[in-house]
This record gives sequence, structure tokens and C-alpha cells, in this order.
Amino acid sequence: MLIFPAIDLVGGKAVRLYKGDYNQMTVYDDDPLNTARRFARAGATHLHMVDLEGARDGGAPNYDTVSRIVENTDLFVEIGGGIRDMSVIEKYLDAGVSRVILGTAAIADATFTREAIQRYGEGIALGADVKDGEVAIRGWLELSGMTLDDFCEKYQQLGLKTLICTDISRDGAMQGTNRALYADLQRRYRMDIVASGGVSGMADVKALAALGLYGAIIGKACYTGAIDLAEAIKEAAQ
Repeated sequence: MLIFPAIDLVGGKAVRLYKGDYNQMTVYDDDPLNTARRFARAGATHLHMVDLEGARDGGAPNYDTVSRIVENTDLFVEIGGGIRDMSVIEKYLDAGVSRVILGTAAIADATFTREAIQRYGEGIALGADVKDGEVAIRGWLELSGMTLDDFCEKYQQLGLKTLICTDISRDGAMQGTNRALYADLQRRYRMDIVASGGVSGMADVKALAALGLYGAIIGKACYTGAIDLAEAIKEAAQ
């Protein structure tokens, strides 16, 4: 299993939200490149990034920060947050981003999402941010009315390779990850499943790795020291 340490971006800074609440934000690094390099020194090969302002408002307001990290590290970088048209996808991929994550667009514009998957293949992942079994959109501010099961069935049939699933209720809360959710996804679908939200200790890392997941995203726990990133990477590789 791959470990994806996470950098969430607001105003060019590395931040974390509590349960997706923009009013409960902690700034961890004024220059996220420093954080990315620290993750790389710990043995990380992959990096998960989210443009939180993009998720809320659309566009790519933190593009320059993402580009700097791509240019100055050897990390596999994936980026999500507000990517709702082909020009933004192309802008990121041309900058050397390895994978672009679509979230709201997968609900709001299925035609665009299908075209993106067909055109860029493994360069596209979809993010399903889940609250009470329903997929949330626009920076977790709205519920879409689509269930996670319907979402997964639809896009697996369209050839999606990678699904990143976040349990909003666990994100940033340091209460452990929703193991039952990821076990169910791993059992039912052929896509590469990435767990996100609430990975707060080595027990979570071990449990998710034992499920055979493709990857797990670690956010707040990397910043608070609750998880030693180097140790997590070694454990997941086993």
C-alpha cells in the first residue's frame, strides 16, 4: 500500500481544516515546499494535494504553489480541488502533475468527467467525499443527492482506475479511519481504492494495508506527530 502524505492549500500555505470547516483552519507551513521536502526525506514517493480554495470556488488559485513543488521535488504529485474544465486538467498535467483528481465535476458534469477519463486514463482520479453515505460537493459544503454506491458503479463502468474516498466525519478529527467502509469498497469494486480521512495512528495504517488497498492518505497525523511518516511508509510497504 502506498502512503500519500497530504498538503491542503489556502493562500499558498499548507493548512488543515477540521471536518471540512473553513472556519476551523490551522496553518502548518507558510511555504508548502518545505513540507513536501520533509515528506520526501521521510521516504515518501507520493504526495496528495488539495486546493481548498479551488474546491470551494473553482479554478486553480494555488497553481503556482503546486507547480513549485512539482519542479523542486521528485514526488508523484496528485492534485484536486475545483478542477471542473479540461483547460485546468491540461494546465496541471503540462506542469508535471502526475494525476488530477475530479470531485464536484464528477457529479455536476458527467460528460466532462467521462471525456477526461477517456482522454487521460490513469492521469485522472475521482474523489468521493462521503457524508452519511452520500457524496458531498463544492468543498464539502453541499450534498449531491448521489449515493457512494451509485457513484462507484457509474464510474467503474466508464473505466475509472483510481478512486479516492474520504469519510468527511473522520477527516481531521483524529478518531481513526472508517475501516468498514474501505473493506466494503475493496471487496466490491475493481478500482484502486485510496482511503482518506481519519488515518490517525499506526493501527489504522496496519489495518488498511491488511485490506490490500492501493493507498492511504495521511493528513493531520503527519503534522501533529501522531504518526511517524517514515514508519508508516515502511509498514504499508509490507
